[in-house]
Amino acid sequence: MEEDRRVIERYTRPRMKAIWDLKHKYEIWLEVELQACAAFEKAGQAPRGTSAKIRKKAKINVARIAQIEKVTKHDIIAFLESLTDTVGPEHRFLHMGLTSSDIVDTSLAVQMTEALDIILEGLDGLIEVLKQQAMRHKMTVMVGRSHGIHGEPISFGFKLAIWYEEMCRHRDRLRAVRPEIAVGKLSGAMGTFAHQGPEIEEFVCAKMGLQPDPVSNQVVQRDRHASYATALALLAASIEKIATEIRHLQRTEVLEAEEFFSEGQKGSSAMPHKRNPIVSENLCGLARIVRANSLAAMEDVALWHERDISHSSVERIIMPDSTILMDYMLAKVTDLIKNLLVYPANMQRNLDLTGGLVYSQRLLLTLVEKGAQRKESYEAVQRNAMASWKGAGGLQSLVEKDPFISQHLKKSEIAACFNPKYYLRHLDQIYRRVFGRKKERSR
Repeated sequence: MEEDRRVIERYTRPRMKAIWDLKHKYEIWLEVELQACAAFEKAGQAPRGTSAKIRKKAKINVARIAQIEKVTKHDIIAFLESLTDTVGPEHRFLHMGLTSSDIVDTSLAVQMTEALDIILEGLDGLIEVLKQQAMRHKMTVMVGRSHGIHGEPISFGFKLAIWYEEMCRHRDRLRAVRPEIAVGKLSGAMGTFAHQGPEIEEFVCAKMGLQPDPVSNQVVQRDRHASYATALALLAASIEKIATEIRHLQRTEVLEAEEFFSEGQKGSSAMPHKRNPIVSENLCGLARIVRANSLAAMEDVALWHERDISHSSVERIIMPDSTILMDYMLAKVTDLIKNLLVYPANMQRNLDLTGGLVYSQRLLLTLVEKGAQRKESYEAVQRNAMASWKGAGGLQSLVEKDPFISQHLKKSEIAACFNPKYYLRHLDQIYRRVFGRKKERSR
């Protein structure tokens, strides 16, 4: 576990790391308590100026909290007791009528929204890079594949446009999930506001940039957190999808695109020639962790009665880890796409690899358009395609000699069927669909 923590530490970028820093968590706890105290003042339950006095005196001492927690075995109590060292008699106005989850859940909501805002920034960056590359490679012809087998010509820009559109959907999902998790609760031990009224909760949540949970028991219900973790898992799955595609395109036999290989970089301790897709493989592995964490978040939804703490230990791991990893993954995949090495000549080579077989459907439809029956046309094209597969020659040369096909098509009409640009003729319309919706795609 400690080694795992060190690995995660290496991944963590400064802004995201700061959100999950223990001291920052305590600072949010203190702010929730201070805002509650200010609400008590407003309600006439504490003398005016109490919260200001506490704010001025309160000092967070992480080591002291840890020392107290060794005895109390309770983090909120340790936190509150540590404040007695500096706050003085006004300490009695802290935590009045509140329960631990009022502080923990409200503070966690702040951390989750802070983390999500950074993730959304990173996603914006990825979307912009995908758009740039899609425009750059709009007409870069390559073979499309289904089942790993050559299908028909597409463009590399078309592939990037699909990724762009997918990432825009993830941005929409994450924006939608933000208000789901940006909720706080200060409704007391069973959530009934038995010792403090809803106005305290409303005041504090407004100050913390949150909405009050319309109804809660001792905790904010964990379907919200599961929704958040699931949205991150879906994003991770799509990043893995991109990384998997690049891993295939970088295979020696394919080599249509590859990760940037920097000066001095090494691919293997044994084989000096190796240029491995290590970033893509890394992203595929990390996606598994984020997805697994979403399952753990779903397991947290079912708690005993009004609350237990089986969710607490889980969230202390999965929320920092998933957001930290997602921040890292977005940075890595953005850099990967931005600096991707693309080889149009190899794409053309692979497109031509099957001797024109990828144009079989175009040939079939042209025969039908010229009056031939579909069944006979399919059989004629397939007959020549199978012969081409077996090495009898390129499909175009074979069909030119076929009596049935030559009966219906001129040589020039056959040649037109083997033009890859035909397959890109609607790209402008597709691109307008994807990139032309300014209002929907605005940040």
